[in-house]
Amino acid sequence: MPPKTVIKPAKAAAAVGPYSHAVRIGDMLFCAGQIPLDPATGTLVAGDIKSQTERVLENVKTILDDQELTFASVVKSTVFMTNLADFTAMNEVYAKYFTSDFPARSTVQVAALPRGANVEIEVIAHY
Repeated sequence: MPPKTVIKPAKAAAAVGPYSHAVRIGDMLFCAGQIPLDPATGTLVAGDIKSQTERVLENVKTILDDQELTFASVVKSTVFMTNLADFTAMNEVYAKYFTSDFPARSTVQVAALPRGANVEIEVIAHY
């Protein structure tokens, strides 16, 4: 069995709990869910679902960049939203990052997210 490698990108916002930003096993990268935290301040980005989704995907990009991967490397994403009425607006931003050969995706509405976020996205990528 290949060893587990914990990924802690220097440019990422600090984790808000006892978890790793990502874990690599073999040729797979499992990224923790990202919420719209500003990496410079560690505070939640205020604003509508579009601005929060943009920050979330920039946070995902930071992890992927750290591992020399791109959004094209993502094979599965899961989007957690507090209001599915915002799905279309979230999807507009999501489509700017995932532009072709889309990953499999699930989108679910949840009662709440950490720090009052409106969106959280986790991804699994392949090296």
